[in-house]
Amino acid sequence: MSLKDQINTEKLPSHIAIIMDGNGRWAKQKGMLRVFGHENGTKSVRETVEACAELGINHLTLYAFSTENWNRPKLEVQTLMKLLVKSLKKEIKTLQDNNIKLSAIGALKDLPNSAQAELQDVIEKTKNNSHMTLTLALSYGSREEIVNVIKELSLKVKNNIISPDSIDESIINKHLYTQNLPDVDLLIRTSGEQRISNFLLWQIAYAELYFTDVLWPDFKKENLYEAILNYQNRERRFGKTSEQLT
Repeated sequence: MSLKDQINTEKLPSHIAIIMDGNGRWAKQKGMLRVFGHENGTKSVRETVEACAELGINHLTLYAFSTENWNRPKLEVQTLMKLLVKSLKKEIKTLQDNNIKLSAIGALKDLPNSAQAELQDVIEKTKNNSHMTLTLALSYGSREEIVNVIKELSLKVKNNIISPDSIDESIINKHLYTQNLPDVDLLIRTSGEQRISNFLLWQIAYAELYFTDVLWPDFKKENLYEAILNYQNRERRFGKTSEQLT
């Protein structure tokens, strides 16, 4: 029986988030420039997106570019932005063929104009697709996101729009970049690193974490299936005891 056939389609994670790590190391191992790794990483993006759509995953969020990534060498950042535009143009057919809606979270205004324009174009063209939502985290940092929420709520309290006592989890959720997304069920990080790197800190409060040594350009459908099977073999208690669940 294949790995895919072992997956229980009744227990799929509704929202999978992935920290796509290891492009640079993959390229370095092959004696190539880091950009070579980023270019090959787009193949893994396509394969993962298609695999999630085939399985029936509702939401997939990919950590494509963090706020900290702006500190990388200028040439690498410029190349990544050009690659983003190129990939969006190239993958529009894949999104349409699989009925996938594209969205984006982060400080999108910081992206180059060309990237913003292409991103908005694909978002507009896929806005009515309903099979799966693919969200790209671009110029994204979770701490910055939370700081922005605090500023917005503080201003609303100051202007008597809301009262401090009314602020709860649901109010905070409505002010996050991810206001239209459910909490993350499964967080995957590739390349062997075992840290969160300022990604969806609020949204992964009860997510199952899965770390794999596979570098992102080598991440294929089978690797995704392994992560989902691992997820399905865990007991999600949300603070309760095993006895309470049974």
